[in-house]
Amino acid sequence: MKAVYDVEVTTGSMAHAGTLDNIFITLIGTQGMSERTKLDSFGRDFKTGMKVKYKVTTRFTLDKLLLVRLEKDNFIFLPENDWFCSLVTVRTPEKDVVHFLCYRWMGEGEVIELREAKATKIYEENYSQLKEHRQNELKLNKQVYQWTEFKPGLPQHACFQEPLSLPSVVRFSFTKVMDLAFSCSSALSEIKMKKLAKKPDPWVHMEDMKSAFWPSRTAVSEYVQLHWMDDEFFGYQLLNGPNPMMLRRCTELPLNFAVTDGMVQPFLESGTSLTLEMKQGNIFLCDYKRLADLPTQVINGKQQYVAAPLCLLYKNQGGKLLPIAIQLQQQPSEDNPVFLPSDSEYDWQLAKLYVRNAECLEHQASFYLRTHLLAETFTVSLMRNLPAAHPIHKLLVPHTRYTLQINILIRDRLLGPEGAVTQNTSIGDEGMTSLMKKALSELTYSSLCLPEDISDRGLESVPDFFYRDDGLQHWSFINDFVRNIVKLYYQSDDDVQQDTELQDWIKEIFIYGFLELSSTGIPQCFSTVEEVIKFLTMVIFTVSAQHSALRAGQFDYGSWFPNAPGSLKRPPPTSKGSSDKNTLLDTLPDMNTSAYLVSVFWLLSKPSSDFVPLGQYPEDYFCQMAPQNMIKDHQAELSFFSECIKDRNKGLQVPYTYMCPDNICNSVSI
Repeated sequence: MKAVYDVEVTTGSMAHAGTLDNIFITLIGTQGMSERTKLDSFGRDFKTGMKVKYKVTTRFTLDKLLLVRLEKDNFIFLPENDWFCSLVTVRTPEKDVVHFLCYRWMGEGEVIELREAKATKIYEENYSQLKEHRQNELKLNKQVYQWTEFKPGLPQHACFQEPLSLPSVVRFSFTKVMDLAFSCSSALSEIKMKKLAKKPDPWVHMEDMKSAFWPSRTAVSEYVQLHWMDDEFFGYQLLNGPNPMMLRRCTELPLNFAVTDGMVQPFLESGTSLTLEMKQGNIFLCDYKRLADLPTQVINGKQQYVAAPLCLLYKNQGGKLLPIAIQLQQQPSEDNPVFLPSDSEYDWQLAKLYVRNAECLEHQASFYLRTHLLAETFTVSLMRNLPAAHPIHKLLVPHTRYTLQINILIRDRLLGPEGAVTQNTSIGDEGMTSLMKKALSELTYSSLCLPEDISDRGLESVPDFFYRDDGLQHWSFINDFVRNIVKLYYQSDDDVQQDTELQDWIKEIFIYGFLELSSTGIPQCFSTVEEVIKFLTMVIFTVSAQHSALRAGQFDYGSWFPNAPGSLKRPPPTSKGSSDKNTLLDTLPDMNTSAYLVSVFWLLSKPSSDFVPLGQYPEDYFCQMAPQNMIKDHQAELSFFSECIKDRNKGLQVPYTYMCPDNICNSVSI
């Protein structure tokens, strides 16, 4: 007896998602399969955003419907164009409605087999066809997504060398457009610094800098330009600028920091002392020791320099964080004085300039390592070890969007030997690699988990620390959402322990991302549901909120380039009293070096053209009511939080917008 299956095919809504090519479908069930059927309703079936219904007739019922096979062939003489299929929905003769997710591009001659959208763990598979499909998917993915070394001592990455070699499922919607847009040349045009980029000349007047900066200014960067020399703003940036990762409470001075009570007494409240203020938790330290002994390079024929400062800060009774002592090199000596706010204006400003240079370099290393490189680790292991039917794959795949392609561009255009970052920073390719290696060797699981990181650094009670306040709220929201999803699929610790695919996922992250460094504290396996919840919270937080916090403010704080100099042309001063008004200009990088680094800041601060905010899931990977309701609750929390941040920012001289949910991307897509 013939059976009729009602099939609805949905084409993606993004530009150029449609196709004129021929699409064929085969339905596969426990009792056999349908004939290969051309989908044709006598019109242009696969236009962008269209849903078209078809009927597939079989000689008998297929019983339990397991798979849908899609094939794409070129239509006669027309040029081949990719097709983005979102979803295939089948209504069976038994009146069951089964959803088959695709959410991927198909090229000419490509064959895709889709399984039901329902999330399933490996030990729950009941049909041999689905077990085999699951195994074949991972086998193929392990051939496609292979690990390879970027640089020795750094996390490994996917083997793809250029964007067009990526599988279509993980590629940009507009490969060529996005590829061209991610270039310093286009950035220099946008910020009107193209002429400046051709001048390997030193800055002669501060007014010249202001003129060059003015066309590219933002509301925040105007404030930065006016206040970058102020001690109060210097401290504020360490909390809420692009790199809020270096500050920590100081309860005991490092032995190599030659600061005494008498030196800093004039800058403390009357009747107190440095020792007492340390006990009361009001003294903070930024130690840039990782910059010590890094190689430096020559730019425009001039040797470049870097310091490895220690900077001591004091939180006064008004809650302001103020620098009170700066030592520019790690080892105390007569040639390494401690600079103080009471020194000459030029000496003190120069000391702070070397700290800002150290901040810029540490930020670039931290940004790439802690967000982009780790995001690729999470993504590659996900593709290799968790099939599309796995609940954790469904949870995480929206947070991997465009990760592999953007990282290829970063490695090629920013971090490679000829990259804009390595060519225009004092430490160059070799130094930046060494800096990231040092950072990885000191990276810990705790430092990636914001509540623990804030506690470990002793920053729980610092006022006006908006990165902390917004970040902790995000961590809480993400943790609640993850907890609900995970507990829906893992009712007990036994469920976690017997999920071999999940165990393989975390194992490869430890091996290839953290290079088997047990000192990191990264788990090598999961034993409990709580361990899974914590790790997944960290992953989503890292690629979304943390990435935004380290990315989005770069242009605001760095387009006024004296505030974020990537390179300096003079060695750190070895004595006091030798600086004058020209020393600062002589120390700052040349015009072209400044322009190129600002173009990088602009590129990395600019949101992608098809930005997907945190908590938004345009592609419904779960297709089930329970997780869909959890997503809606999560979105409601984030929406309310966005309004709270906007209300708070109305009262701030310098609004902190970088962790507002509306501005946070779901993944490291830029």
